[in-house]
Amino acid sequence: MFIKKIGIDLGTANTLVYLPKKGVVINEPTVVAISIEDNRILAVGNQAKEMLGRTPEAIIALRPMKDGVIADYRVTEAMLRYFISKVLGRWRVFRPEVMVAVPAGITSTERRAVVEATVKAGAKMAYVVKEPILAAIGAGIPINEPVGHMIIDVGGGTSEMAVVSLGGIVSWASVRVGGDKIDQAISEFIRKKHNLAVGERTAEKIKIKLGSALPREEDISLKIQGRDLVAGLPKFIEINGNEITEAISEQLREIIQAIKSVLQATPPELVADIMDKGMILSGGGALLQDLDKLIMETIGVSCRLAKEPMLCVAKGAGLALEHLDIYKRSIMSKK
Repeated sequence: MFIKKIGIDLGTANTLVYLPKKGVVINEPTVVAISIEDNRILAVGNQAKEMLGRTPEAIIALRPMKDGVIADYRVTEAMLRYFISKVLGRWRVFRPEVMVAVPAGITSTERRAVVEATVKAGAKMAYVVKEPILAAIGAGIPINEPVGHMIIDVGGGTSEMAVVSLGGIVSWASVRVGGDKIDQAISEFIRKKHNLAVGERTAEKIKIKLGSALPREEDISLKIQGRDLVAGLPKFIEINGNEITEAISEQLREIIQAIKSVLQATPPELVADIMDKGMILSGGGALLQDLDKLIMETIGVSCRLAKEPMLCVAKGAGLALEHLDIYKRSIMSKK
């Protein structure tokens, strides 16, 4: 198979792999299951996620990425090898060029870890590029123009917002708040208010079904099950959407505060451009209901959801690889 270029969005919650001319070919959870006895990797991606919270003592299912960066180097390398091999098939002719998206606030040590893990996993060359730039490319923003555009990428581990102009980042902020912290806030709220312990998959399901950034006029409810913290026995309760809006308000406030700090550090000419064109939301966390409306109401600038927000970073990586000559200056500068 003559695949020479691969774009990877190595996210805290999901890993997406993009092939030029084919689009996103893999979208799987960033989860790995390991046998504790012999340290062997048993499952990666969807299979491993099914095991989360359900493993016996001899097996551990874990997320090797934390807050957008590598928390477990060996497991991340094995996971990258799995995804690259899955794309290339068994008969690989070339070692591919791979572009990996990383948070804007990554340190040089963390950057080096990503490059080394990618090369060891089978890449001929690894490019490491900041997520806001790739999200902007994937969202269809003409980043090389002398015009200010603001991208807000809400991922699983981090939320990143940046003002992009002339192919570079003018001002940016990165907060370690994303889908995972929102799930944790929901679990914590249910534990405190209803004395019920729920797993992370249940918290995620509640977020998807009931989560909203703004209170709903017509409230909806959901029956959930968990372990009663007093009796220690299984228990059903019913929760409503507006309770969840209250539970996640602190996390959303942090994201909005970061957006404000970026705008405060942006030159007036570019702020005028952003007011004119509006802000763009990308990332899986952007799918939270009414998040765009909450940002618009709080900041006073229009905000819209990118087309296929979850795929923006992966698409941006693939497009940047396809047109490396055009994007080379903007993505390779400011290491």
